[in-house]
Amino acid sequence: MSLQELKEQARQLNVNDRLELVQSIIESLQDAPNPSPERSRAIRQMKGLLKTDQPAPTDEQVQTMLEERRLEKYL
Repeated sequence: MSLQELKEQARQLNVNDRLELVQSIIESLQDAPNPSPERSRAIRQMKGLLKTDQPAPTDEQVQTMLEERRLEKYL
């Protein structure tokens, strides 16, 4: 799969899945051995993109989101 194909598929994901994908990419970059200063700066910038002004969701809200996602996925 080419990078362009991967980007196109990522754009087709819903917002929550894209955020999860970004988080996974960030974690994989952090696990890389000896990240360069430029890579470290890029990782910090990507983490900043994930920040919001909204408070973290409550446990009930997370459960509701998970239930909605399962309904989307399996129905």
